[in-house]
Amino acid sequence: MVTKSKTKKRVTTFDELIESRHGKIGTKKRIEFEIKAKSFAIGEIIKEERRLANMTQDELADKTGTKKSFISRIENGHSDIQLSTLFRLIELGLGKKVSLTIE
Repeated sequence: MVTKSKTKKRVTTFDELIESRHGKIGTKKRIEFEIKAKSFAIGEIIKEERRLANMTQDELADKTGTKKSFISRIENGHSDIQLSTLFRLIELGLGKKVSLTIE
């Protein structure tokens, strides 16, 4: 027999969940999390653009003078990327333009 709980669970928003795990906006812990999240997002963008260009990681690495393992680490969010490398991968390797916005 299944019984219903007498207590209701509080519905948590995504923002509340992030705040509970990584701190309030502006704290060191939250900033570090957001930097890692953005690094992961950049890797996903590179992976998607590479796939749209019908390129393998090996081909992108050869075209940009890097190694396949480095491309893999970037695409999986396991490596920091210098801006010069980002521009080289996107512009030289994939033939796209990078646009940055600072808010």
